[in-house]
Amino acid sequence: MARALIFPGQGSQAVGMGKALAEGFPQARAVFEKVDAALGQNLSRLMFEGPAEELTLTANAQPALMAASLAALRVLEAERGLDIARDVACLAGHSLGEYAALAAGGSLTVADAARLLRIRGEAMQEAVQPGAGAMAALIGAEIEAAHAIAEEAAGAEVCDVANDNGGGQVVLSGHRAAVERAVAIAQGRGIKRAVMLNVSAPFHCRLMAPAAEAMRAALASVPLKAPSVPLYANVTAAPVTDPAAIRENLVAQVTGTVRWRESVAAMAAAGVTSFHEVGSGKVLSGLVKRIAPGATAATVGTPEDVAAFAL
Repeated sequence: MARALIFPGQGSQAVGMGKALAEGFPQARAVFEKVDAALGQNLSRLMFEGPAEELTLTANAQPALMAASLAALRVLEAERGLDIARDVACLAGHSLGEYAALAAGGSLTVADAARLLRIRGEAMQEAVQPGAGAMAALIGAEIEAAHAIAEEAAGAEVCDVANDNGGGQVVLSGHRAAVERAVAIAQGRGIKRAVMLNVSAPFHCRLMAPAAEAMRAALASVPLKAPSVPLYANVTAAPVTDPAAIRENLVAQVTGTVRWRESVAAMAAAGVTSFHEVGSGKVLSGLVKRIAPGATAATVGTPEDVAAFAL
């Protein structure tokens, strides 16, 4: 059985995530302490106690989700004997989850991943004036139709495909007026549902170019090693281990499409039969079941999940 570990992105955060692991396992506590120290902030208290509005802020949610994922992973390693190099075929993460995947594979330290995600969250928030951008989900849309709708809606503005999540779920991102036009066009095209999303910025589109440059500068000063197993990158949906290529992918990812459907399909085609979503929530597990129905998908985010994990 070939196994992949996958790591969630923004939207999976919830007050209380990681708390039971921190209370029960020193390995989890150590991760939260490293992240708190790296950021000079008691982020773990915000994760455990809220308030939700503060946790949801992009600059907090991104490092917090990574911390929850790495805490769960360290407990898996200690309690269940998981060895990524021996027991895992590949890694992948959705958007910010790619940083968690790289920390899991030993490419980045947890502290560096936390600092990079803080910079990434702040840069993405600052790239576009509040209210100027928007995102919308097209439910029941194939990727070709979504691209056509985005192109038609854009006009002289930006409307890009941000996420190809699979299971007929595609997310568009760009100028608010263009995204609103896309929703109207989609509703007249027989798309099952087209809904505006409650997000703070238009992520994964060309409007994020200033944030991409901020990440290029930040990543240039951080050591990055080859991961212990291949990472399926968001922007290529293909395995990568070369640190220079990983660095470029992380920069491109800020403005590029998260090709999650293709990534999961490629991992399944390469022989992966078991996906484990490590961290908060179960969004990715649900998508895997639709993209690769022949594979199993499970979550690992609580002490009970750890106990149920079998090598």
